[in-house]
Amino acid sequence: MDEFTLASWNIRKCVGLDRKRDPLRILRGLNGLGADVVALQEADRRLGRRPAALPLWMIKSETDYTPIGAGRNDVSLGWHGNAVLLGPDVECRGVQVLDLPGLEPRGAIIADIVRDGVDMRIVAVHLGLLSRSRGQQYRAILDRMSRMGDRPTVILGDFNEWGAAGGFSALPDYEVYAPGATFHASRPVAALDRFALGPRVTLRDAAVVETSLTRVASDHLPITARVKVAV
Repeated sequence: MDEFTLASWNIRKCVGLDRKRDPLRILRGLNGLGADVVALQEADRRLGRRPAALPLWMIKSETDYTPIGAGRNDVSLGWHGNAVLLGPDVECRGVQVLDLPGLEPRGAIIADIVRDGVDMRIVAVHLGLLSRSRGQQYRAILDRMSRMGDRPTVILGDFNEWGAAGGFSALPDYEVYAPGATFHASRPVAALDRFALGPRVTLRDAAVVETSLTRVASDHLPITARVKVAV
């Protein structure tokens, strides 16, 4: 099958708008996305050794997802808060983590995945608040990938881009899609969460997932996209 359903969600360390930290609620939301690949932001807490806000054992017991091993210690789920979950038919063939430049500490996960012989690359990001930093971060990601094997690629996550258009000149070969406003979940006004599709990847459809659960589970709403990969 040459189509993948991708999802991204900034889960705000599992703290909902009711101020309750509820990992199980997040997992119920993830189960409802029907995605082959999920990129999460703020999946780890910020302080100390950055322990997982979404515990690994709970992911394994409550979902069919398998996290990609991107953490660099025994308590974090991901890298700079980014994490990638794979559905049961998707395999990871290689993963790299990247420290991104900019004013704030940021990072990205670059994962090569395959399903039914179809290869693609996922880049999970939570980009900086400043436009200048985001430009530097796009260039750093592209530079790293230029030293890797070529694959159809999707960059997905919280782009922190408030503008309706523009801001993506550093991604000249990518089509950037915002399915709709995702922030603030209680009253969405900004399309911060996006997909950037490289050559050989075509968007079939995309949506913001707004339900009674997702409206309270985090301050961002999740997004999904169905993409076709040229083989």
